[in-house]
Amino acid sequence: MTQIIQALSEISDRYDAAFVDLWGCVHNGVAAFPEAIAALQAFRQTGGTVVLLTNAPRPRTEVAEQLRALDVPDDAWDTIATSGDSARAAMFTGAVGSRVYHIGEQRDLPFFEPMKLVTDPVEIHQVPLQEAEGIVCTGPFDAHADPAVLRPDLLYAKQKDLPLLCANPDVVVDRGDTREYCAGAVAELYTEMGGTSLYFGKPHPPVYDLARRRLAEVKPGIADAAILAIGDGPHTDIDGAMGEDLDSLFISGGLAAKETKTSQSPDPEALKAYIQRENINPTYTIGRLR
Repeated sequence: MTQIIQALSEISDRYDAAFVDLWGCVHNGVAAFPEAIAALQAFRQTGGTVVLLTNAPRPRTEVAEQLRALDVPDDAWDTIATSGDSARAAMFTGAVGSRVYHIGEQRDLPFFEPMKLVTDPVEIHQVPLQEAEGIVCTGPFDAHADPAVLRPDLLYAKQKDLPLLCANPDVVVDRGDTREYCAGAVAELYTEMGGTSLYFGKPHPPVYDLARRRLAEVKPGIADAAILAIGDGPHTDIDGAMGEDLDSLFISGGLAAKETKTSQSPDPEALKAYIQRENINPTYTIGRLR
């Protein structure tokens, strides 16, 4: 059974690095969480290394800019690994062909900018669906609309046997008090329809490989046993940590706040029922990152 803690400092001396989720843990898409910032700063001050591991479908430079706009200071983290960068690397090596149809918002267009991580990249051309060899999904066109509105396009894509590259496996996020759909919801629907979806964010291995490489650039030689994965997504952050054999800290006051009856801390019985129902096994649980 998971151990409920009240502060990261209770366990931080057991770890040399942390893979930290952003949305729901460090910010809510509107503002940063001051207690979370203080906890990460304190961890770094004692020698810990913070890798922000996010399912954002954008390059890490874009995420860094977003963090500064949300008043997340640079001294709260060391480096960033995004599902966007992991998926971009796959795209530029030809995972979905060279002619791709983009499902996503205009703000996600930096996804298609060249990246140094790939040598001899495939030249990518954005084309209409009827001309595409594959689909790149950074999110729905409208984050507030039911992904089912995309069913006609997805049915056509399935009939043409087009693979769909999912740049963000999250199904939903909460922007402030408003729930929004993510690329994972589109990929989930496409898979249910019989299409092929390729995932590159949490909980899937490629983004953890990227996170370890980014960690090694900052501080080489840290073993998996000394890495703590922190996040509020049961089937992204926690499933991912379990699959990578990493200890994890579940933020129950994020996506599962209602189910775990979390205010400052989760209700132990509600948390137990939630963990059993979702079939997850986080090493530790805390209401909010602090």
